[in-house]
This record gives sequence, C-alpha cells and structure tokens, in this order.
Amino acid sequence: MLTWFRALMPKEDRFFDLFEQHAATLVQGSAALRALLDGTQDVPVACQAISAYEETADAITREALLAVRRTFITPFDRGDIQALVGSLDDAIDQMLKTAKAVQLFEVTTFEPSMREMAAVIQEAASVTAEALPKLRAMGENATALNSLTEHVIQLEGRADDLHNAGLKELFKASRQDPMAFLVGSELYDHLEKVMDRFEDVANQISSIVVEHV
Repeated sequence: MLTWFRALMPKEDRFFDLFEQHAATLVQGSAALRALLDGTQDVPVACQAISAYEETADAITREALLAVRRTFITPFDRGDIQALVGSLDDAIDQMLKTAKAVQLFEVTTFEPSMREMAAVIQEAASVTAEALPKLRAMGENATALNSLTEHVIQLEGRADDLHNAGLKELFKASRQDPMAFLVGSELYDHLEKVMDRFEDVANQISSIVVEHV
C-alpha cells in the first residue's frame, strides 16, 4: 500500500524540472526586456511577451508550491524550495513591473545605461539558468555553483554602477525637464530591482549549497 501511495506522489526530480522551467521563463523574459529597451521590438509586442512569460512563471510557481505540500521526501528543505521558487518568481515579476512602467509613461526611447542594464539582466538570467540544473548533483557541482552565483553577484554590482551613472547623466540632461528625470529615474529603479532579485536567487542557491555540501 505504501509503495502504491508513494508512486502517486510527485518525484524529487520534479522539483529540479520546475526550477529549470522557471529559469527558462527568466531567460525568455530577459530577452524580451532587452528587445524592448534596445528598440528591436515594438513596445506593445515586447510588453505582451514579458506578460506571457510572467504568467507561465506563475503557473510553474503554483505547481512547485503544491508539490512541496504533496511530497513526502523533498530533495532539500521545504523552506529552501519555497524561497528559491519565490525568488525566481520575484525576478520575472519585476521584469513585468518594468514593462508596465514603460507603458504607463508611454516611453519609446531609452537611455544608453538602461540598455546596458538590460544586457546585464539578460546575462544574469543565462547564468542563473546554467546554475539551476547543477543543483541535481550539488556535491559534484559545488565549485561551479559557487562560481556561477558569484558571477551573478558581480553582475548586480555592474548594474548598480550603470544605475548610478545613468541617473547622473539623466539629471544633467533633464535640468529643464523635471518630469523626464522622474520618469527615467523610475525606470532605472525598476531595472535595478530586477537585478536585486537575481542577486536574491544567487544568494538562495549559495545558501542551499552551504547547507547540503
């Protein structure tokens, strides 16, 4: 009876599948965000794409949280699973908030530092997607995981520098147009928060590795 019942329960590997699926939405969402800020895709089209990826991520998050409740044996602490999934979801949520701000303020052209931040965000998404499959064998991949999470943290520092430099240039260019500065600073703030969320993901992965290796 127990064997039959356990066969019906989600497998441990299912969590890793969900982490990787979620990471794929981050990669796709970050590509759409970069296309939006680079001007290589129309604003409505890019924003709609980001929204669609965010909806997909929400569904994956719900599935993961349900699996936490239904699974007897999880690959690592339930709280860590919830925190990791939550941090992944926060990253795509913040991308959507950025896209919504662009639409709200009807922005169609973007500052060079904003475009560079979008490139950094896309790189952070790719590094995150590279890291998550390695959680399947943390013992073997601990060194690689530490290197990848450190890379994300370095990218967050790069994004901070771009944010600060961009704000300074925006202030200089907007002395006669305070509204332009307010709108631009709002967008910079959203982009910075996207990278903050990626740093949260990296820190959560590092914490899991420390606890289990």
